[in-house]
Amino acid sequence: MKVSELKKDDIILSKQLGVPIKGKIVESPIQGRGVKKTILIYAYGEDIGMFNEYGSIYTTDILKVKRNNNWINVEI
Repeated sequence: MKVSELKKDDIILSKQLGVPIKGKIVESPIQGRGVKKTILIYAYGEDIGMFNEYGSIYTTDILKVKRNNNWINVEI
C-alpha cells in the first residue's frame, strides 16, 4: 500500500521513537495534488512505557497500516 492511500483515522505502526508503536492518523496525508512529508498522529506511547500524545511524524516512518484486522506494509 502506498502512503497516498492512507486515510484519516487509520491505525498505523510507526518507528519515530526507535521501536514500532501504534498510532492513529489525525489528518489526511493528501494535500492538494501531492502527499505531505509530515502528518499529525495520536501516538500510543503507553505501549513502550511513555505518554500517549499528538505529534507530527515523517511519512517515511510509517511501517504498516491496519485494514480489515490485517497489518499491511506501507511503501513510500
